Amino acid sequence: MSKIIDAINQESVKESLPQFAVGDTVKVMVKVIEGDRERLQAFEGVVIAKKHGGISETFTVRRLSFGIGVEKTFPIHSPKVADIQVVRRGKVRRAKLYYLRARTGKAAKVKEITK
Repeated sequence: MSKIIDAINQESVKESLPQFAVGDTVKVMVKVIEGDRERLQAFEGVVIAKKHGGISETFTVRRLSFGIGVEKTFPIHSPKVADIQVVRRGKVRRAKLYYLRARTGKAAKVKEITK
């Protein structure tokens, strides 16, 4: 039974995904269906968490929209997620950045990795 489930999961796994980590700023292109039309909508923000692994891997992106914090959790291998682009790399020392929820303005910024 496990072999059948693994085979089905392997069909859904995306091969060409960029390497990104917690603290990176990413732009997620999400497929939105409105009636009979389909379009791509961008959601850009800081990755504050990554969970699980394999087919069920998810990541949470946080951004400020009109002064209000908005968080969305995306399954990496979902067909609704069309593309993930890394805008900038962040330097953090935590696996989960939930402390950013309590911060606003410059205090909520993540340092960029300098090369």
